Amino acid sequence: MMDPRTSAHDVKRCDLCETAELQMHCDTCLVNLCTACVGKHMISDQSKDHKFKVVKVQSRKSTPLYPVCTSHNKERCEMYCRKCDIPVCSSCLESNQHLGHKLSKILREVDEKKNMIIKEKNVLNDTIYPTYKDIASDIENTIIQLEKKYGDLSTAITKHGEDWHREIDKLVMKLKAEIDEMKNTQLRTLQKHLDKINKNLSDIKEEINSMKTAVDTHDVLKLFSVMSNVPIYRNLPHKIMPSLPKFIPGKIQGEETRKLFGALSSSSLTSDKHGYSMKTTQKSRKAETSPPVKQLLD
Repeated sequence: MMDPRTSAHDVKRCDLCETAELQMHCDTCLVNLCTACVGKHMISDQSKDHKFKVVKVQSRKSTPLYPVCTSHNKERCEMYCRKCDIPVCSSCLESNQHLGHKLSKILREVDEKKNMIIKEKNVLNDTIYPTYKDIASDIENTIIQLEKKYGDLSTAITKHGEDWHREIDKLVMKLKAEIDEMKNTQLRTLQKHLDKINKNLSDIKEEINSMKTAVDTHDVLKLFSVMSNVPIYRNLPHKIMPSLPKFIPGKIQGEETRKLFGALSSSSLTSDKHGYSMKTTQKSRKAETSPPVKQLLD
C-alpha cells in the first residue's frame, strides 16, 4: 500500500502533522507548516518572535537568516560591531562588551557586503574573465602558427636535402629530429601555459557563480564567508613568445657536409611580464592587438 505521505510525486508535507500539504513557512525556525498547524507552532515556543515571520511557502526566505550569537546561545544577531568586526545580539549590547564601539544594523552590513561582491563579480565577469579568454585564444593561435612555421622549416630542409646525394640522408633526418625536439619542447611549454590559463578561466567562472549564489542567498554567514580572488587574478600571466630557429642552407660543395648543407640556429621561449593588458570594460573590449605572429617569428 502506498504511503500517503510520499505519494503524488513526493508532495512536501507539514513538518508537524506530517500529513497535510505544506502551505506556510516559519522563517524564524525554518519549519514547514500547513495552515492548521500555524497556531500550534506559534504557541509552542513563545520565546521566539514569530510575528510577521510565518509566511506563505512561496515567500519563504524573504526574512534574512540572522546569525546565531557565539556568546549567547540561540540569540540572533541583528546588529554589527564595526570595531570588533562581528555580529552582536541584544544581550551583547546589554553586557556593555561593545560600549563606545561603532554599531550598525547588520542588514546595512549585508547591503554593503552584497554591493562589494557585486562589484567584484562584475570585475571578474566583465574584465578579468574576458581578458583571460583572449589570452587563451592568443596562445592557441601562437601554437597553430608555431606548428605551421616548424612545418615550413621541415619542408625547406627536405627540399634542400633532395639536391644532395644519398650519403647525406642521415644528416637530413638528424636535422629534422632536432627541429621536432625544439618544436616539442616549445609546444609543451606553451600547452602547459595554456592549461594554466584555462584552469584560471574555470576558477574565475566558478568564483563568479559562487559570488552570484552568495548575493542571492539569505544566509548572512555564507555571505560573509565569500572571499574574493580578484587581486590575484589582476596579476596577469607572462606572455610566452617562442623564438624559432633559422635554417641556413649551404652550397653543395666541399667535404664539410653538415656545414655546407646547413644548420639550425637555437630556438627559445621568452616570457614577457607585460605581454598582456587587462581589458577595461566588457562593452568596449577592443582586443589589445599583439604584433602579428609572422612579424614576431621573423
